[in-house]
Amino acid sequence: MVEPTRHPSTSEPALKRTLSSRHLQMIAIGGSIGTGLFVASGGTISQAGPGGALVAYAAVGLMVYLLMQSLGEMSAKIPVAGSFQTYATRFVSPSFGFAIGWNYWFNWAITVAAELVAAGIIMDFWLPGVPGWIWAGVFLLLLTGLNALSAKAFGEGEFWLALIKVLTVIVFLAAGILMILGVIGQGTSGFGNWTQPDEVFNGGFISIIAVFMIAGFSFQGTELVGVAAGEAKNPRREIPRAIRTVFWRIMLFYIGAIFIIGTLVPLTDPSLLASGEADIAASPFTMVFERAGIAFAAALMNAVILTAILSAGNSGLYASTRMLYAMAKDGKAPKIFGRLNRRGVPIPALLATASIGLFGFLTAIVGQGTAYTWLLNVSGLCGFIVWAGIALSHYRFRRGFLAQGHRVQDLPYKAAFFPIGPLVAFAVLVLVIAGQNYQAVLAGQGIEVLSAYIGLPIFLALWLGHRMVTKSTVVPLTDMDLSGPADLEDEPTGR
Repeated sequence: MVEPTRHPSTSEPALKRTLSSRHLQMIAIGGSIGTGLFVASGGTISQAGPGGALVAYAAVGLMVYLLMQSLGEMSAKIPVAGSFQTYATRFVSPSFGFAIGWNYWFNWAITVAAELVAAGIIMDFWLPGVPGWIWAGVFLLLLTGLNALSAKAFGEGEFWLALIKVLTVIVFLAAGILMILGVIGQGTSGFGNWTQPDEVFNGGFISIIAVFMIAGFSFQGTELVGVAAGEAKNPRREIPRAIRTVFWRIMLFYIGAIFIIGTLVPLTDPSLLASGEADIAASPFTMVFERAGIAFAAALMNAVILTAILSAGNSGLYASTRMLYAMAKDGKAPKIFGRLNRRGVPIPALLATASIGLFGFLTAIVGQGTAYTWLLNVSGLCGFIVWAGIALSHYRFRRGFLAQGHRVQDLPYKAAFFPIGPLVAFAVLVLVIAGQNYQAVLAGQGIEVLSAYIGLPIFLALWLGHRMVTKSTVVPLTDMDLSGPADLEDEPTGR
């Protein structure tokens, strides 16, 4: 066995820096391209129309771009597995970091469960007689086993899983363009779905706001680059490179796919309307291939969707495990979760996180579509809270960096739009968090309100509870810890 890397100042094992540039890029892509694109996108078009869905995804994409700028600046300077919780602790307050860390762990642990639910639904396409909870258990064991091997094994596996869906999206975009032009398929209407304003923006501004939740959930995963920085070979060179390239690729995939689907499938199509609940197997991607007259491609597309789901779940399990490990090392979680095996993998943290995947077994109790919707809503709000924490942490990080006598030119990567970027992102996120399901609030639908907003009181309870116990306060700008990992202190930052 290969011994895990040890810090020069201690005999304690540490995470191994074995992830390369291609691993980092595919980890980000793998975490953000999954059920949000392949499954949930149909519901956004049916609710807000093709134009409304495009506006929602583009607006959320712009916000994520600003956040990636903020994250890139902090991650390149301080590349640690704790990422957001470490930055929130150092640059805001220990209590805020405590809440952010546990919130992020919960976010991705629940997302893994959501992916397992979706995997069971996709498997129903081929084997309708097998209960979904059985598939959830099988896939949970597979993902846990892959993550238990090593960081390099995870990165390599994620690279190939993500590559499959990247190639699939590229083929889908090419086929969709050919269908729109009438080269393949039958009965295509060109751009007919974009000629009626009432249908292009179905429900107007209110519907656009309503689909922000799904759009935000779809983009969640781009921040995985920050977590993976703790095990990157040369993070101060590779993190900026990943930040510059990954986001635009993801935006191209999402905007392009929404445009293709909105052009080829009317928002009133019964299959499109059904793709948000128990009939999730009728993915918009599958429907487009069916309209191209390629029956076999529909079954193949479902296999690709399954691969994408497993990829996103795999990345989520990795991210939440590393976050729990980092919190344990910082004294914010039980010490047992900070233990590593001989391969440098935090096995106790992995097993604890995988246990949350048992929520996938909700499919046996409340039905697959219902469980999927609940898990989607709960996880989505947690992700928005973490994003708001990233924006706030970066705003204070830059101010503290300058207050301690450093120059912006000294940073390995510089956010282009500071201070406007983090401020705008934070403001938009506060509005989205507050108004994501106001319809349920006005209608007095208690269960819907609970599923949509439950992440907010959990976060506030963690934050305020920790503050009451520890009496922690906001970290002064001149007292912020701006030091990087010990194993990188003597290395050049790179360009």
